[in-house]
Amino acid sequence: MSEESRQETRQTARPLAGKCAFVTGGAKRIGRALALTLAQAGADVAISYLGSETEALSTVADLQASGGRALAVRCDLREESSVTEAVAAAVEGLGGLDVLVNNAGAFETVALEKISVAEWDAMFEVNTRGPFLVAKAAHTHLKAARGRIVNIGSLGGLHPWPTHAHYCTSKAALHMLSQTMAKAWAPEISVNCVAPGMIVMGEVNPAYEEFALKTPMQRNGRAEDVAAAVLFFATGPHFITGQLVAVDGGLGL
Repeated sequence: MSEESRQETRQTARPLAGKCAFVTGGAKRIGRALALTLAQAGADVAISYLGSETEALSTVADLQASGGRALAVRCDLREESSVTEAVAAAVEGLGGLDVLVNNAGAFETVALEKISVAEWDAMFEVNTRGPFLVAKAAHTHLKAARGRIVNIGSLGGLHPWPTHAHYCTSKAALHMLSQTMAKAWAPEISVNCVAPGMIVMGEVNPAYEEFALKTPMQRNGRAEDVAAAVLFFATGPHFITGQLVAVDGGLGL
């Protein structure tokens, strides 16, 4: 194999080599899978956490094992100053910013008539205002890099779930925010959204099997399914923007 062919193979295997990514809520669960996938694709990765410092440090060690730089920054999405400081720390630590993944979010089950105003506001504070604040803080850096934003929405933002009204509505708002960002910040920044359906990460619950049976693909989603969609938007044509992809195995059909 020629040196040119070997270089091409390396670029294909590590399409994000030389790029810097920031994944909010990247310490555990789906966020961790997203961060690891980006690192394996060659990116230097910063993650944010709020109460999961131990998990964050463990994830950073695993990210570094991929051969790139990695760091964890504490961030409270509810506080603008905390968001601004976290984005600044990520950019300084990595040396730039090319990809932002707004993954951090809140989830809660409450009957619609029992949702308090405080619960309603708290859900929007994290799921809708949080990504807005992070993207706003990162805007200058992403614009300079002709970067990308991938927001993590939800199947619940596309289909109403009666015991998750505040969650569904906040994610639907995030879907619209993604499209608004895409239009407002083009042509420098591409903005897309990934909406996971039922994603199971090793939990055993009879109810999950019911979802699998209702899903055309006959299984529940995995974190790597979501990560693959995020990687596509992070590495695919920059021309693709304002799109929403449901990663649900057809559950929402």
